[in-house]
Amino acid sequence: VQLQASGGGLVQAGGSLRLACAASGRTFSTGTMGWFRQAPGKEREFVAAVRGTGGTQSYADFVQGRFAISRDNAKNTLDLQLNNLRPEDSAVYSCAATGAYLANYKGAIGYDYWGRGTLVTVSS
Repeated sequence: VQLQASGGGLVQAGGSLRLACAASGRTFSTGTMGWFRQAPGKEREFVAAVRGTGGTQSYADFVQGRFAISRDNAKNTLDLQLNNLRPEDSAVYSCAATGAYLANYKGAIGYDYWGRGTLVTVSS
């Protein structure tokens, strides 16, 4: 199983980026897929997740309606639309997945598969 994240880059504050995560080797349509981020010198933190066949979406408090997570089961992909970016959003963003429906979707420990991160840099 592999997860491949892409779409990061340099953007000015207030700008947008769309991150993509392509999964191969198995599908996660009934499980949990999520995005985490880690800034230099800081711990990894939960950003957003989508769970189960119904696609329940959950976000970290700091998102404040600026980001949107989406999953395409047919393509086996997970996207994260980042809008109204702030300098404090600068981090390496990583996608993660598990076949389980996680109750604790904010905890990294619940995810079995991780992709290599993609760097998002927001300039002020």
